[in-house]
Amino acid sequence: MANMTLLFILISSIMIHHLPMASSKKWCVANKAVMNIKLQANINFGCSQAGVDCKPIRPGGSCFNPDTLYTHASYVMNAYYQSHGHTDEACLFIFGSAARLTDVDPSSGGCVYVS
Repeated sequence: MANMTLLFILISSIMIHHLPMASSKKWCVANKAVMNIKLQANINFGCSQAGVDCKPIRPGGSCFNPDTLYTHASYVMNAYYQSHGHTDEACLFIFGSAARLTDVDPSSGGCVYVS
């Protein structure tokens, strides 16, 4: 019986140390169901705000491709969210139903989303 208990503790310890850790980081990205006119409005708004660098989504920028309103809006909305205290309000209140928070890093290739 003692051997079984020891084996259980050993296996449990191994399993716990190999579980993925939940990320405390969050990103604000566009909601996929949002109409293009709203995505463009969010890009225009975000790019007009202090602390938001929109150069990466311009032609030649690290986040220009894929060249879609969804990816560009997601980048800008996250830049706004991160530069304005990364609070739920800086994402969900400002962008409303056009936004969602995620704990999955949306960065891809050379396009790095600030966290």
